Amino acid sequence: MAGLTIARLAKAADVGVETVRYYQRRGLLAVPDGAGSVRRYDGGDVQRLRFIRAAQGAGFSLDEIGRLLAFDPVTDRPSIRALAEQRIKSLDAQIRSLEVSRTALARLARECGKGDAGPCPILEAFEG
Repeated sequence: MAGLTIARLAKAADVGVETVRYYQRRGLLAVPDGAGSVRRYDGGDVQRLRFIRAAQGAGFSLDEIGRLLAFDPVTDRPSIRALAEQRIKSLDAQIRSLEVSRTALARLARECGKGDAGPCPILEAFEG
């Protein structure tokens, strides 16, 4: 996969062209030298884009992904693990928060379904 245009790179990694440019502005993906105005990308760039997307899917922020990309995969294993454990703690906190929200919304939905008299408790909860 050598000599890909930015459009083909984006398609190969299943992202949009603007996503590629955004990652470049964030320093996560290099901007290749271009002969003229056409820049060419290779399989390594596709692999890097896929890594970024997979790490995002695991809940890592772009700043954290930048740190992951900077680590040496062999010598920095303790640091990589520490970052993953930190992300897990953050995800656990988000899950707890979502569970609280879900419980509250389910209660409001039950209350709303009890009758047609008066204003909807769901809307009242959001207004207050």
